Formats: sequence, structure tokens, C-alpha cells
Amino acid sequence: MTSNPGPMSGDVFDVRKVRKFIELMNEHDLAEIDLRQGDQRIRLRRGPEAVTVATMPALPAGVAAGGSAGAGSGDRKAADVPTDSSKAMFIRSPMVGTFYSAPNPETPAFVKVGDHVGPETTVCIIEAMKVFNEIPAECAGRIAAVMAQNGDAIEFNQPLFRVEPD
Repeated sequence: MTSNPGPMSGDVFDVRKVRKFIELMNEHDLAEIDLRQGDQRIRLRRGPEAVTVATMPALPAGVAAGGSAGAGSGDRKAADVPTDSSKAMFIRSPMVGTFYSAPNPETPAFVKVGDHVGPETTVCIIEAMKVFNEIPAECAGRIAAVMAQNGDAIEFNQPLFRVEPD
């Protein structure tokens, strides 16, 4: 890769531009930048991946998966079909902000328990500093649990959805 300006000087992969993006991320404390130009794409991310494979701790008999999440989790639910939690993946928040399950209050949620998602499927919106960021699933599978409610304050890397892989 060269850094000489030329016919591709508008190229999103120009080293000087990538360095500038990194400086902007540091200056504004951004967790991620995702840019697309035609069929080219560059994603810069600080910190751990947004989707991680993790195991769920075993729950005592009679305790629902959503019941241990704390107060206000009454309408969070797991899928009716028992699943192997050792294969569960989590869609995690790439930033601090406010969780929204739908693009506006009048429309249905992007996804609900039982829905199948692909890597590009938008699963929610996180508002950070008055910017509404669509969050993609970045994995494929079936939504097994919604772990946040509309309007919840979300922390960086907080699990938002549990996904059972296809």
C-alpha cells in the first residue's frame, strides 16, 4: 500500500486518511468508525468485538433466563425452545448510549425473540450524543433473548441480545 497521492487519492484506504480517522477516534473518544465508498468498506474499532461467543452460567431449576437480569425485566423473555447455551452468541453494544428497539415509537421492533438475523440485519438503535447509530447483528442465528428494554441506558460492551447460531 502506498501513500502517494494519485488517481486513487479519494480512496478510503489511503494510509493518511486511515491515520486521520484514528486521530479523530482518539480525539472524540469514538469506539468505531464504519465507512463505505462504493463497494469498498473500512471499519475501525477500538476495544473487543461487538459479538462474542460466551457461555451462559447454569441457572437453578425454576429460574427463567430473563428473571436474573434484575428489576424491570418482566417483559424480557427467552425462546420457548430449550437451547444449548454453550453455543450462544451475544450482540453487544459498541458504545455507551440509549437503547431503542425500533426506529420510532409507532413502528414495530427491528427484531424480536424467535426472529432469524444475518450479519447485516439491523437489530436496534443506540443513541449517543444525539446521533442515532443502527447496530447490525454481525452474526447469523435466531434471537433467543432481548436483554435490554426501550429507553435503557446502555454501557459499552453490554449484552443486548442473545443469539443461538444457525
